[in-house]
Amino acid sequence: MSAAGNQQPDIQLEGSPADEKDAKLAAAVLRKDRKATAEFVTRFANGIYAYVLSRLLPRNDLVDDLVQEVFLAAWENLEQYRGTSPLQAWLMGIARHKVEDHYRARLRSPGAIDDLDGDSGALASFPEFEEMLEQEQIRKNTWRVMSSLPEQYRMALIWRYWEKASARDMAAKTGKTEKAIERLLARARAEFRQRWNHG
Repeated sequence: MSAAGNQQPDIQLEGSPADEKDAKLAAAVLRKDRKATAEFVTRFANGIYAYVLSRLLPRNDLVDDLVQEVFLAAWENLEQYRGTSPLQAWLMGIARHKVEDHYRARLRSPGAIDDLDGDSGALASFPEFEEMLEQEQIRKNTWRVMSSLPEQYRMALIWRYWEKASARDMAAKTGKTEKAIERLLARARAEFRQRWNHG
């Protein structure tokens, strides 16, 4: 499923008319109203697609499937939506969980962390890393470097710094030790820095 249309819904405060409209739309989708279902996809596909794409780059081949999983999960659980917050926020929560599930599965696979090459000085700290990601003028270069990283490095960095997951949480969700996650993050930061400096 690719992004549809160019509409970007406004996010409004809880209890706003937009939330009432979202609740009515959800109820219509639950009644299997085709027009409402089409509107549901049209209104929210772009935002979900952009979010998933930004978390999986450069694995564009995985984006459509994950976006479809988000919408399938939304339809399967739509009766739980109570209309107390915008539908877009509710859907984005599902998208975050699906992306996290993807990270967890990829980093949990045998060898994703434990078989990495030796430390070779890669465990040096890189305190400027998080600040670097937040600077608008270097965002484009940041994503260029991120896209060139090995998959386990890229996913670990995105999960830690964009999704704000702690190393402990990442360890618990992947079945790895916290120390293994910290080593992975250190190596990923070092590889990022090397490619940044020599790119």
